[in-house]
Amino acid sequence: MPKNPKLKSILIIGSGPIIIGQACEFDYSGTQALRSLREDGIETILINSNPATIMTDPAMADHVYLLPLTTKSIIKILKEHPQIDAVLPTMGGQTALNLCIEADEKGIWKDFNVEIIGVDIDAINITEDREKFRLLMLKIGIPMAPQATATSYLKGKEIAQEFGFPLIIRASFTLGGEGASFVYKEEDYDELLTRGLEVSPIHEVMIDKALIGWKEYELELLRDANDNVVIICSIENMDPIGIHTGDSITVAPAMTLSDKTFQKMRDMAIHMMRSIGDFAGGCNVQFAVSPDENEEIIAIEINPRVSRSSALASKATGYPIAKIAAKLALGYHLDELQNQITKSTSALFEPTLDYVIVKIPRWNFDKFEGSDRTLGLQMKSVGEVMGIGRSFQEALHKATQSLEIKRNGLGADGKENKDYNQIIEKLTYASWDRVFIIYDAIAMGIPLSRIHEITKIDMWFLKQYEELFLLQKEISTFKIDTLPKELLLEAKQKGYGDRQIAHMLGCLESQVYSKREEFGINRVYKLVDTCAAEFKAKTPYYYSTFESDMETADGNRYADNESIVSDKKKVIVLGSGPNRIGQGIEFDYCCVHGVLAASECGYETIMINCNPETVSTDFDTADKLYFEPVFWEHIYDIIKHEKPEGVIVQLGGQTALKLAEKLSRYGVKIIGTSFESLDLAEDRGQFSNLLKENNIPYPQFDIATTADEASAIADVLDFPILVRPSYVLGGQGMKIVINKAELEKHVVDLLSQMPGNQLLLDHYLEGAIEAEADAICDGEDVYIIGIMEHIEPCGIHSGDSNSMLPPFNLGEFVMQQIKDHTKKIALALNTVGLINIQFAIKDDIVYIIEANPRASRTVPFIAKAYGEPYVNYATKVMLGEKKVKDFNFNPQLKGFAIKQPVFSFNKFHNVNKKLGPEMKSTGESILFIDSLKDDNFYELYSRRKMYLNK
Repeated sequence: MPKNPKLKSILIIGSGPIIIGQACEFDYSGTQALRSLREDGIETILINSNPATIMTDPAMADHVYLLPLTTKSIIKILKEHPQIDAVLPTMGGQTALNLCIEADEKGIWKDFNVEIIGVDIDAINITEDREKFRLLMLKIGIPMAPQATATSYLKGKEIAQEFGFPLIIRASFTLGGEGASFVYKEEDYDELLTRGLEVSPIHEVMIDKALIGWKEYELELLRDANDNVVIICSIENMDPIGIHTGDSITVAPAMTLSDKTFQKMRDMAIHMMRSIGDFAGGCNVQFAVSPDENEEIIAIEINPRVSRSSALASKATGYPIAKIAAKLALGYHLDELQNQITKSTSALFEPTLDYVIVKIPRWNFDKFEGSDRTLGLQMKSVGEVMGIGRSFQEALHKATQSLEIKRNGLGADGKENKDYNQIIEKLTYASWDRVFIIYDAIAMGIPLSRIHEITKIDMWFLKQYEELFLLQKEISTFKIDTLPKELLLEAKQKGYGDRQIAHMLGCLESQVYSKREEFGINRVYKLVDTCAAEFKAKTPYYYSTFESDMETADGNRYADNESIVSDKKKVIVLGSGPNRIGQGIEFDYCCVHGVLAASECGYETIMINCNPETVSTDFDTADKLYFEPVFWEHIYDIIKHEKPEGVIVQLGGQTALKLAEKLSRYGVKIIGTSFESLDLAEDRGQFSNLLKENNIPYPQFDIATTADEASAIADVLDFPILVRPSYVLGGQGMKIVINKAELEKHVVDLLSQMPGNQLLLDHYLEGAIEAEADAICDGEDVYIIGIMEHIEPCGIHSGDSNSMLPPFNLGEFVMQQIKDHTKKIALALNTVGLINIQFAIKDDIVYIIEANPRASRTVPFIAKAYGEPYVNYATKVMLGEKKVKDFNFNPQLKGFAIKQPVFSFNKFHNVNKKLGPEMKSTGESILFIDSLKDDNFYELYSRRKMYLNK
């Protein structure tokens, strides 16, 4: 059946600001859905309050409403657009679903004659209400763990008495496992039960008998209105039951499942999906499997919407789940839709993978002082990375290289943990770095049987680790000039980086690279084609691997490279890697705009990134996508293969910037601002000298590289002092100290974490107002795209401040100084592209805090507030295609826009919630107000000094 002809105008609900448990995977799914609906000529209306995402770009929907996600906003939109026929709530995570249910309960959809598509409200209620779900599974014969529902503390105590420990508590209608916990001991139960009941909006928890050591799997399904169902992907959690899937290392396809059990699991998933309602769209089902030969299967839960896992499954298979799910919501059947990969077969097919995917979460515990760092049923990660390889070992190594936590992969980098007690503890209480600790345990000689007994991780995975370690041990017996070719090839095929191999051989990375070249061991690129090359694929989506040479009949030897290099002029955009606090989705927004702008200028665009949640890693965003770690070795090989005109580094946050020096050293052209200028701005000392030469005020400062130097500087500067390391993002390591003891402790801590770093000590301007400006510069002219004033005082990181655009109480004299300083600094740094400058204002004097000649967190916010595509303009300036004076700037903003940070402190109990110079927010929303008399502004302004943490 083709699409429903009655559907002409559809409202999509977005997921709002990014929080732990709901990240930018919904930005990706919402963007795909919008594009999919527009292909069918449908008018799209979007509500989402997040300014940092590509989803809320004016080009993405016919009407974009940057409004709070409330029923009041929904009513406003429905009144302005009486033509809306339907609402699609499945693309915005739990936030969108909860808002849809609330509007349904209030009768809003009925009042405006709006149909809900893509999901059935009854299906949501059944799956979110743990008791209803349990009863339904019982009725249809799907086994579940022994469990019972409690709606009171007393009932919860009775259930625990009946089941005995360990137990699992899961709160109903929550997101990211909030309120869920694994309870080993009776003494912890009361507090965790109370927390679960409080967190659940209906004050209900499901208490399960814990299935210690059972294996966990997920299946991603799609179903159409004709009841055709396809299983897109099977995903296995390397970690057994007890760790939220968002915090688990996951592998696709499933590795340790017998075919018989997989077929049984498929049948159960399809049966479950059909029983919860009559809807067309995506669905995620989670199962536990007993770790014995019986492989008994029980159901954990089902989510009748696209999820975090469906973003991963889309990237893992190349099958665009959200795009197809949006089509199915319109009434299409799977067999009527085109397979996006082959462009010649239908979407009614199940992808087959001839490669392995490993996803590893990215945590930011350092931002949550005092937090419990053990992993459990409540999600704590802020982002994730994905590695693609020909084997589990290669994919695992690529994923660990993508994390950007100063590791070069598993082991072989001098950062191994050698403390037996600590290793045992981290294995026992799942730690964020357990992926590395398993390797360290094997290196220490702890038997696999003991590691399995503690962690319950399947022996197959542990044996894969052991093989890697044995290979490292063997390579370590050689020197660079005696290493056999076969051994070097095996190490590369198993994902070891040149740096790691150099560490094993006691030589330089460049020597390993030269040896590879000498042996002809070069990376080859393979297509992610979803059908194991059975059909010809048209997608330009690649991953790298190493292959043994093949020999043709005429004696030629070669390795098969599927990435064909064109003769067009090309540009590479470096992505921003995993989401984390201080570097979020705003840089993905910038990268996507950079790609689109370069394409408009006639370049073939190449994207390199490893984040499965984002739009930048969609196979149809750039002309070519390399899903690879943003890690030197991988990038340099792609550059050598593609031979681009240059590389854009200023759109991908600190991830891309950190590679600028090496690119410059290896003679690769950096498009836009040069490495020298980027480095000058990052080097706190050099930058202050530049300000001095230009007569621009800055707080009194000095530079220290030891605790003694810092102490001597403190005698001159006076407390309070702001301590800032160089080359960091998101205010990492910044702190205001008020005496010598605090100063010494902080400096010693910083230098142990960042040896050799230059620390800038500033006299902290107490009571100053903070402001910032973003501008585009072409080396001759500067155009300031926005000046923002922070509502909080100076000393709270700009990412954690409520920022007002335009400023609300800076006089003309101060504004002129900001404009003059911005123009002077942009030109002095030879900026070509974007620049962000931060100011402290005291006694009507504007001091410079720092300047960053790159895309900043605030650029998407300003672009949305003024309705102008500033990243597009800046990219064209970087490419030398346009000058600043070529653009007709026409910003539109009535009243003020406020950038409001959101925090995820509720995921961590007993954590220090105070704010200071180090950034802690996980996302942001935008709020438009007409005047300063608005109640929202008044409330923000009245509590502006509440959280300042010195």
